[in-house]
Amino acid sequence: MQEQAADSEPDRASEVQLQGELPAVARTPGRRGRLRYSVSDQRPGPEGSVLREPVAELDAVSRVYQMGGNEVSALEDFSFTFRAGEYWSIMGASGSGKSTLLNLLGCIDRPTRGSYRIRGQEVATLSDDELSEVRSRTLGFVFQSYNLIPQLDVLENILVPLFYQDDPPADGEERARRLAARVGLGDRLEHKPPELSGGQQQRVAIARALVNDPALILADEATGNLDSKTALEILDLFDELHAEGKTILLVTHEPSIGRHAQHTLRLSDGKISEVLHNREEAQA
Repeated sequence: MQEQAADSEPDRASEVQLQGELPAVARTPGRRGRLRYSVSDQRPGPEGSVLREPVAELDAVSRVYQMGGNEVSALEDFSFTFRAGEYWSIMGASGSGKSTLLNLLGCIDRPTRGSYRIRGQEVATLSDDELSEVRSRTLGFVFQSYNLIPQLDVLENILVPLFYQDDPPADGEERARRLAARVGLGDRLEHKPPELSGGQQQRVAIARALVNDPALILADEATGNLDSKTALEILDLFDELHAEGKTILLVTHEPSIGRHAQHTLRLSDGKISEVLHNREEAQA
């Protein structure tokens, strides 16, 4: 029960970033033996292929929470490398460390010990403002509950990550319009979230996650609130993004959703319990 509490607390933290608050508000505030895993370590690539660059590298990362007078370890000596263009599902029972890992990867939380690098930059020791800048420039988030801002229309919600940047791109609005059209909402730019279906809201969230051209897309139970038909449509969209070279990490508790990803990372008690390869990597 203590382990479960440690895993659920960061879940609430992850929703603070974009849930119902105007953009200005967000500017304030391995396994044992340190065995390292990555898909490239597990099997060789096609003959003559170039090793893909690391996007997210965790080295001996631990996250310990104080629960009253006790310490609860949600992640323990965790080492793993996610490389450019990979599509991973992250699975495990409640309390396994999935949410803690996602929040660390998303720079929403910091490790108690260890190193976390995004594109080679150490982020574990950055200040709150520096972490906010990293999130706005290199990460894209897709949440189960969409986390759209109800006061903003579709176009404005897609633009939210750019609001956090000190020098947003000049073509931001044009980029947002293109993304809205891509996810099938080009004719609903002025609609607000309450006027959209769940599937449409999640499409807005995906467009928002793409507007800063992120190095890493983090999806937390992205199909959890959707019917089966709409869920498959969202997964098809993730497949398209993966085919274009996007790096995607999808947290899910559903085996059928997990198998949809290229690879699966299973967690248990804050450690890696299994690495699965669900389908072969496309060869150039």
